[in-house]
Amino acid sequence: METLEQILSKSVTNFLSERYGLSDLKLEFQATPKDFEGDITLVLFPFLKLTRQNPSVLGSEIGAFLKDHSAQILKYNVVSGFLNMSVSDRYYLNFLDGFLGFKDYGHTPPNDDSPTIMVEFSSPNTNKPLHLGHVRNNLLGHSISKILEANGNHVIKTQIINDRGIHICKSMLAWHYFGEGETPESSGLKGDQLVGKYYVLFETKYREQIADMVSGGKSQEEAEKSAPFLLEAQQMLRKWENNDPEVRNLWTLMNQWVYDGFESTYKSLGVDFDSYYYESQTYLLGKSIIKDGLNKGVFYTKEDGSVWVDLNDDGLDEKLLLRSDGTAVYMTQDIGTANQRIVDYPLVKGMVYTVGNEQDYHFKVLFMVLKKLGYSWADSLFHLSYGMVDLPSGKMKSREGTVVDADDLIEQMKNTAGRIAAENGKIEGLEEHERVILFQKIGLGALKYFILKVDPKKRILFDPEASVDFNGNTGPFIQYTYARIQSLIQKVEGELELHLDLSLVDKEKEILKHLSTYPALVKTAGEQYSPALVANYLYELVKMFNSFYQNVSVFGSKDQKLKSLRLLLCKAVANNIESASGLLGIDLPDRM
Repeated sequence: METLEQILSKSVTNFLSERYGLSDLKLEFQATPKDFEGDITLVLFPFLKLTRQNPSVLGSEIGAFLKDHSAQILKYNVVSGFLNMSVSDRYYLNFLDGFLGFKDYGHTPPNDDSPTIMVEFSSPNTNKPLHLGHVRNNLLGHSISKILEANGNHVIKTQIINDRGIHICKSMLAWHYFGEGETPESSGLKGDQLVGKYYVLFETKYREQIADMVSGGKSQEEAEKSAPFLLEAQQMLRKWENNDPEVRNLWTLMNQWVYDGFESTYKSLGVDFDSYYYESQTYLLGKSIIKDGLNKGVFYTKEDGSVWVDLNDDGLDEKLLLRSDGTAVYMTQDIGTANQRIVDYPLVKGMVYTVGNEQDYHFKVLFMVLKKLGYSWADSLFHLSYGMVDLPSGKMKSREGTVVDADDLIEQMKNTAGRIAAENGKIEGLEEHERVILFQKIGLGALKYFILKVDPKKRILFDPEASVDFNGNTGPFIQYTYARIQSLIQKVEGELELHLDLSLVDKEKEILKHLSTYPALVKTAGEQYSPALVANYLYELVKMFNSFYQNVSVFGSKDQKLKSLRLLLCKAVANNIESASGLLGIDLPDRM
């Protein structure tokens, strides 16, 4: 179904071609500001020099042409360089009829020729469970994947699991000394939570050793570098890199505990992946590529044997790629991973890295290094940078055990949803199993909406209580509106017929105008990698519907044609809420 902009673009383009001989024009349409009469506005400034006309004359010419040749335009007015046009009720009724014929109006399903985009998100370390920061990462990456797919792309959801390094060895060493054979089964803990417990324990013991050394006369810096526990962890890492069987077996065992724990959390969040990459596999490829770049003169070696790249001429600085002892850094692994993904998926036309903004510089360097290595696909890489999540109590710190565990947060959201629903008297008549499902949908819907409604670049101060409010700009407010519409539709008996000879009241037209902007909204959200645009669109739609429902009688009209129109409008709103909520990963209950 063509949008109003597409229909008008054809007519305006034909007019400007015939009247002024212009071609290959890019037209810009906007919603008419509320202070002016009209529904849609054409920006005239780009054509003034080309036509050598003043705005008033050109706008009047185009407006008159559309009024005479387009069934969509009833009247027009010109204000400065803007042509404001009023759209006929017949157009909006035809639009409603077409809208109801599409399950996901505004989405473009991929086809055989559609580009393939890879979206990386989550990418955790295997020394601790997922926390609140990971929650934003996962929800953002998963939503972007859905939005890109709705824009006609094939999407591959992937992650790089940071499963090697000193931080992994810290958990392993603490378990080796203090675990006494403890397992997820014997402890009753999820595997990732059990491993995270020993990461925190390592830091505790390490700090105790530092304090003892400082009290014995060592400097703080010297103690931090030479504490026995740290030295032993470093030795364990060297053994791992040399394939020591005992260290490798322990590493495999504890990592599997973590993977099982991660999968449980992903399932609770409603996110999934199509492929996985592991740092333990890609860092060697990265080392090989760096050595090849060294031979080609792209990189250089310092006196201590470390390998560097000089990016000063590119506005950056010098960056370490391999340590003096030949061990890898994060950059090593990322170079190898990017290359391996293109080998595995040669049709990929772009890669999106969903990583927090503390890594902005890292990705500037990574993309520049890949360009210098001569990879043509390096220009198609994008860092989806997002702000951190703060708590009222301050910043989270993994090594001190002060993070908000993702599993605990999910459980808290369900419990909060249940308590608030009970306080508002919204659960009468529900069986226990129905309550469990409902509270999960409300709690997770609240969490996802609260996280995703904020522009990715901005920091978030997360407030679980505020997120589950049944009023205001929240997930439950949207879910409740959807459930209300479902209850209305269930009262309908027989088929509803849409009559195209009706007149619309302002509240009806306002909703239809908003629905008509959905395809452009989905497109813009994909271009800007911003689920927040979808969330804000959704909130505006729900506010419009509630205003309509409060001011316009749906069942009270004696005119059956009018009643059918309003019920079909309710159905269209519900369909759009479902479609937009799906892009955010939010499930909708049929009753609340």
